[in-house]
Amino acid sequence: MTLTPEAPSASRCPVAHGFDALSDDYFTDPAAHFAKFRDETPVFFYPYLNAWIVNRREDVETVLADWQRFTSGGNSGTIDVPEQFRAIVPPDLITQMLVGSDPPSHTDHRFVAQRGFTKERMEALQPEIEARAHRVVDGFEARGSGNLVTDYALELTTQTIMAHMGLGYEHDAMMRQLRDDFAMILASAAEPMAEPMRTQVWQRYIDATLVLRRIIDERRENPGTDLISDMAIVNDKDGNRMLSAAQIAVHLTEFAMAGVDSTTQAVSNAVLFLARNPETLAEAIEDPALWQRVFEETVRRRPSSPFAARQAQQDIELGGAHIRKGDMVWLALASANTDPARCPHPFEFDIHRPEPENHLAFTQGRHTCLGQALARVQGATALQVLFERLPSLRPAAEVPLDFLPIALLPVRRTLPVTWDVADIERAKTKTARHMELTVLERRDESDGVVSLTLGHPDGGALPTWKPGAHIEVRLGDGDDALLRQYSLSSSPQDSTRWRIGVLREPDSRGGSQYVHDRLRDGATVTVGFPRNNFRLRPAARYVFVAGGIGITPILPMIAQAEADGARWELLYGGRTRASMAFLSELERFGDKITVCPQDETGLLDLRTLLAEPTEDTLIYCCGPEPLLQAIEAASAHWPVGSLVTERFAAKKIVRTEPDVAFDVDFARSGITATVPAGKTVLDVAEENGIEALSSCKEGTCGTCEVRILAGRADHRDSILTAGEQERNETMMMCVSRAEKGCSRLVLDA
Repeated sequence: MTLTPEAPSASRCPVAHGFDALSDDYFTDPAAHFAKFRDETPVFFYPYLNAWIVNRREDVETVLADWQRFTSGGNSGTIDVPEQFRAIVPPDLITQMLVGSDPPSHTDHRFVAQRGFTKERMEALQPEIEARAHRVVDGFEARGSGNLVTDYALELTTQTIMAHMGLGYEHDAMMRQLRDDFAMILASAAEPMAEPMRTQVWQRYIDATLVLRRIIDERRENPGTDLISDMAIVNDKDGNRMLSAAQIAVHLTEFAMAGVDSTTQAVSNAVLFLARNPETLAEAIEDPALWQRVFEETVRRRPSSPFAARQAQQDIELGGAHIRKGDMVWLALASANTDPARCPHPFEFDIHRPEPENHLAFTQGRHTCLGQALARVQGATALQVLFERLPSLRPAAEVPLDFLPIALLPVRRTLPVTWDVADIERAKTKTARHMELTVLERRDESDGVVSLTLGHPDGGALPTWKPGAHIEVRLGDGDDALLRQYSLSSSPQDSTRWRIGVLREPDSRGGSQYVHDRLRDGATVTVGFPRNNFRLRPAARYVFVAGGIGITPILPMIAQAEADGARWELLYGGRTRASMAFLSELERFGDKITVCPQDETGLLDLRTLLAEPTEDTLIYCCGPEPLLQAIEAASAHWPVGSLVTERFAAKKIVRTEPDVAFDVDFARSGITATVPAGKTVLDVAEENGIEALSSCKEGTCGTCEVRILAGRADHRDSILTAGEQERNETMMMCVSRAEKGCSRLVLDA
């Protein structure tokens, strides 16, 4: 489908000779096309788009983090509304779209919209999305072949966004057309449309906008529980509507496209990647928890939108290029996600990356994708249902390059697939994901550690697993039951027995005590299928480090390394020799094992162990948090990706001073409350019935951002720039507190 537009001559340098964002090479694999130019021209001018292309992740993040030097206004400011339509959609209205605006307007508009896309609300939609996905598959499964884009992905996502907006079937055709028309309008900021297409697209867009405005007015009078109602009834502090019907309609047109295309493209791309990685597909089918990782790796490897666009607000040098004020800057997200400086083995489709969400598919900063929680829930669910129902589904022998020919938004329109219709019957008898097993043997392995060997009472085969896997164990019955995860420490070659090791922890929430006090030989326990987030990757040499009960996932790893003929060594630490489990089991490995009881040898000497980085070596470590922090520091000079860890609990941020109580005046609500140490402003707001939106509760999404009317905040978020934190105009209620010496904050809430 190669297109050869007549490009304007280059007026800036450097340029990347051979780069073509409308070529077959680009549409086949944008990231691979970018990679050809990244090292030699990390930032280059692309005459056809009259814009700079930014390739490296570091440079991309620099631009995304600074909305004041790189505005999003250029995404909409150059959209040319035809003269005959400006009375209905004036140019200043189209510039208010979320993707094309900056604070303070962007902050207000996002506040109105984001209540409909919180993480909790999207996760609550999962059962509904799953049921809808099954219904969509019901409609085409008997055919044995079809177009995945239109038959499944587009159908599912369109139905979901319409249901979320509260729109009925009578608006179905309009919303499907609106998706394509808005994509063309958005892209026209850089790639103008020719007549008569331009007038036709805008006429349909105007017609749909007027319908949406009427619906918004109706929802103001009779609100429901849908997205349109949520946006329609939001008032400012004076009781006036925050956004007009015209403004809300603009955002609904954005959602009609973004809420559909991002997930549609991701699901289609995932099917292509999985066809080239059949082992990964088999893993995900076996362990449905991995579908979320499949989705994340898909959008890392090929973001649904390969670009984000900004406009320079001053002359600046970036990546060796001199960018002038007013120049458009296109951030190559697909290139940033596959930058080897930040992502080891970037072109491998690896669903076991240590940080699966460490990508820019949803950008970051002020314009982080509002609907990313919906995309993540719907994408993973769509893939799980698709392959649960049709596990033999695969792309057809020939897949055409049938895309909407837009560089900024290359939307795939066709993905022919086939499957075995016998899948229909097989899906009805699929294996349950939990099973009842018997404790075949309980052993005391050391002071405070017991092992349980589990198996079917009849000796039947258990699901297969690989080193690093764990299982979920249900401890107790009814509402009081506890769910705990324990690493498998036996041999994957033994298909009839699993072994776990459990350390008694008196100060825990009761899981380990239940195992030690209640589970004896012959007891029955409910366990889940193995899951693996600590997978052993191939390497010529391994350094294994275990602390205490962290030895359990390491045991099958060293056995695998030995069987593969890899060079390896294990440094195993514990409080005392008597507290260290499985020592006798390790004796057969001789001097490859170094046992270091702390009362005999002190703390593990990690700096000596890891003094010299080695390219062909991977480091695997499991143990308590102090050990993991120490090994992260000791291996910081090693190549990126060399260290692989597994934690017992979430990583904690260490504060140098304890939190203290302070008062908060919620000005809009007329409530004053005290925020004690140990609680957040968000906690206190919710306790007092104050409407406070939130999602991540980690200071990374910006959902709970609130204006500061008085006082200074101790900013602990990951959204505001250093300059914005210094200006102290807003804060994130989920993590930030009053600054030391400030006893009262006044917030616009």
